[in-house]
Amino acid sequence: MVKYNFKELPVVPTATEFVDIILSKTQRKTPTVIHARKQMNIIRQFYMRKVKFTQAEFNAKISQILDNFPTLANIHPFYADLMNVLYDKDHYKLALGQLNTCRAIIDKLGKDYVKLIKYGDSLYRCKSLKRAALGRMATMMKKQKAALGYLEQVRQHLSRLPTIDPDERTLLLTGFPNVGKSSFINKITRADVEVQSYAFTTKALYVGHTDYRYVRWQVIDSPGVLDRPLEDRNTIEMQAITALAHLNAVIVFMIDLSPGCKYSIADQVNLFLSLKPLWVKKPVVVCCNKTDLRKVSELPLEEQNLLSNLKNEGMVTVMEMSNLMEEGLMEVRNKACDILLDHRIHVKTQQNKMKNIANRIFLAKPTKRDNIERPAFIPQKVLDKREEERKESAMEVDEVSKQTEKDLEVAMGGFGVYNQDMRKFWDLKNEDWKYDAIPETMNGKNVADFVDSDIMEKLAVLEAEEETILRNIEEANAGRDETMELSDNDELLYDEIQYQKRKVGQHHKEVFRANHAVRPRTIQTRSLNGMENHLTDLGYDMDTFLHRANKVKEDAIAKQKETDEGDGRGRSAVRRAISQKRERSEARRKKTFTKSALKRIVKPGKGLGSIRETIASKKMLHRSLKKIGKKGKQGTSDRFIACLMPKHLFSGKRGIGKTDRR
Repeated sequence: MVKYNFKELPVVPTATEFVDIILSKTQRKTPTVIHARKQMNIIRQFYMRKVKFTQAEFNAKISQILDNFPTLANIHPFYADLMNVLYDKDHYKLALGQLNTCRAIIDKLGKDYVKLIKYGDSLYRCKSLKRAALGRMATMMKKQKAALGYLEQVRQHLSRLPTIDPDERTLLLTGFPNVGKSSFINKITRADVEVQSYAFTTKALYVGHTDYRYVRWQVIDSPGVLDRPLEDRNTIEMQAITALAHLNAVIVFMIDLSPGCKYSIADQVNLFLSLKPLWVKKPVVVCCNKTDLRKVSELPLEEQNLLSNLKNEGMVTVMEMSNLMEEGLMEVRNKACDILLDHRIHVKTQQNKMKNIANRIFLAKPTKRDNIERPAFIPQKVLDKREEERKESAMEVDEVSKQTEKDLEVAMGGFGVYNQDMRKFWDLKNEDWKYDAIPETMNGKNVADFVDSDIMEKLAVLEAEEETILRNIEEANAGRDETMELSDNDELLYDEIQYQKRKVGQHHKEVFRANHAVRPRTIQTRSLNGMENHLTDLGYDMDTFLHRANKVKEDAIAKQKETDEGDGRGRSAVRRAISQKRERSEARRKKTFTKSALKRIVKPGKGLGSIRETIASKKMLHRSLKKIGKKGKQGTSDRFIACLMPKHLFSGKRGIGKTDRR
């Protein structure tokens, strides 16, 4: 028997959470460090493993969603039509189809990039291909944002649907709104369906369970149905129509007899006749409710004839009851259950399976041959064995009846008052030692520090061993001759070792240079001497410029000399020099990039209209170079984490503790 429990469907993450989960799992489950000096095949395998792992995790996560959500073609027609009414099966299939297509594309991306990485000739190119593969997979997953959001809404709604077994014995309540269906299910089951005086209080299917003849029955309360064409019915009514069409149950059609009912008896009978095609070959019980207000015999003759004519409409039984006074309540339930049992047995007997096994069934009925009583014979050994077992069980009961720690706890005041004595279970050499006081300190010192009586001897042995080692080291250093020359063979061996070290270092530099990210060149500052040499090489006469620069320098030196001579040697001169030095350093520190750029840039750059535009372009250049430089300095490891705190790991319910950490 297939049972549908949509409450076990796993939560569908959003597209962003989906990507965070997979990428963080890739970061945790795969190695994150690879060195440029490794062999190229090892580097390729390192990045191929990451791409394969990410592709496999995307595949597994998407497959889990596709496998857990029900397929409309493989489930019971009742649930298939109910999902079509609630969610529109075309949208549902499109969402699952988009995820299936996304899974196929991600698998193809993984295979393609693994092939490309096989031809990578450096660590940097392999890493770039890996990054491109993971980026394209994440982009493809983010495009499924709408499909994942729709499926999460479907999952939440499915989890709120009642668990209905289409093959179980079922009583299905139907009729106009506000005729007493919810009150009836509340009376005969433990369900708690809302009951109000206005129409359409019940907006979904509700299920209750009752026991009759030692078997379980499910009672379904459906929303009210109005007498109008099928295309005019809303989603609430279509849920009841779906249940009537697909569930193999006994139909309990409720009719309200009260004078204050908004629907006349004729309208309710017309609704019964319009819904009749839905329960062809199903037993029906027409239940005339609210007989405490008006009975069937008190109705006009025309309405009585309408109700009596319903008995001629196939397998229909008409009964009376009152939910308020509970008159005829259990009779209606029992009659509906008996009718359904008889109908199910009749259907089974009409099948061909009964004919195939009828000739193989034989029912034997033994009869007495005389009036002599023949009681069962029990050997004496068996009786003795039973007596011994009875005595042993009595002894065990006596042992169990002894006072236990639980009994002592109850007798001594209960939990929190009685303190269990653990010392009485101690196994000591002398029973009198159990309750002796155990000292923790003695003479102001911790007793546990002096448990080892041989600690001083062990310390002396360790100190002697340390002195011996130090003495041996000194003797070895004293016997070494610093001026000792190497022999010819040792000299050749030393040269070979140095050559191999230089060779390994050079190879490492080449490999590191080939597998390292390209770093930008820094903007070089030009000195006065460099500018002089450059202009001289271009053919400019620098005599006037140099003469003026030397004169400015001499004037500055002379001015400084006059200041020093005028200040004297007192403390005020020292303080003034210190303050001037501090002011110069402070001014140098506060000098902005714009001021320094204004001193360097004396004319607009090529294609720029002013000096300020040139300075702005320099700023943009420095910012872009700074970003590139940071990426270039990441190294050859693969430990870059795009999102340090993904939402799926750092959100949700807070546990015990402070709440100022998030």
